[in-house]
Amino acid sequence: MRAVVIHAPKDLRIDSYPDPAPTPGEVRVKIANGGICGSDLHYYHHGGFGVVRIQQPMALGHEIAGVVAAVGDGVTNVKPGVRVAVNPSRPCGQCLHCQEGMRNQCLDMRFLGSAMRFPHVQGGFREFITVDAKQAVPIADKLSLAEAAVAEPLAVCLHAGKQAGPLLGKRVLITGCGPIGALMILVSRFGGASEIVVTDVADAPLAVAKKLGATHAINIATDATALDPWRAGKGVFDTLFEASGNQAALRTALDVLRPGATLVQLGLGGEMTLPINFIVAKELQLRGTFRFDPEFELAVRLMGEGLIDVKPLITATMPFENAVAAFELASDRSQSMKVQLTF
Repeated sequence: MRAVVIHAPKDLRIDSYPDPAPTPGEVRVKIANGGICGSDLHYYHHGGFGVVRIQQPMALGHEIAGVVAAVGDGVTNVKPGVRVAVNPSRPCGQCLHCQEGMRNQCLDMRFLGSAMRFPHVQGGFREFITVDAKQAVPIADKLSLAEAAVAEPLAVCLHAGKQAGPLLGKRVLITGCGPIGALMILVSRFGGASEIVVTDVADAPLAVAKKLGATHAINIATDATALDPWRAGKGVFDTLFEASGNQAALRTALDVLRPGATLVQLGLGGEMTLPINFIVAKELQLRGTFRFDPEFELAVRLMGEGLIDVKPLITATMPFENAVAAFELASDRSQSMKVQLTF
């Protein structure tokens, strides 16, 4: 079996990997599609992010979907031939946070394609993967495997929406329109937001934002005053989804949030300085959001029922043998939104 493996920054190889048969309670999945995520790009360009660093060769990828090839003893939820989205998250179910219902905060999490623990958890960019049966979520007949591979980032955004609270009738600002910012448009629309304004510093992702249903898509780099209409009084937006990880974007956004607004921080970047006095005076609600738990199956269901359409996000598909070219393309925001590998 072959896999897309990171060895060091800019050292991405197609390696031979073991292909274990499923043990009791496991399933073996033939991978069809895998989306390149921002964290995959961090491993590719920098060998990691923050304090997380590659310490051994690791198969990348956690946005994957495919077809069940074999099942171990005791598996009843799927059978060979069933098409599935693979949930990359495997919490232990036993630790304090799992018992509290915060499984995304598991103290012994195993997350596909992650160097946060050692030995690393090998990822899903390989021809076959063996996972717990509960990680294989069947998809609707009308849903393509390419769409199913977007379940993971959509689940991230559904969890962020949950952190924000009800969006019905709310005026929403989204800063940063990479794949996560773009998916937040879809989540905000699904939640019933009355207005969705998106900002970025590049035109190409903003064009996708308009296709996805943003009411306004603003290039803040070419027009620094573009948000002025929303500064009335003390600001008008009820909710901010900050998806850029950029301090300047965050600071600009704070000026157009109304008192009592909710700020949900999705984007990860360097350390940022927050104007605490400003946040206190406006009584802003600052909330973090990390991964997901039940939202993965919800993402699969919403896509399968046609309530959320992720197809416009998938801008390129390349065979996994061309992984280096695919990663370079995924790094160019002027040409791509979501690049997928096929296996």
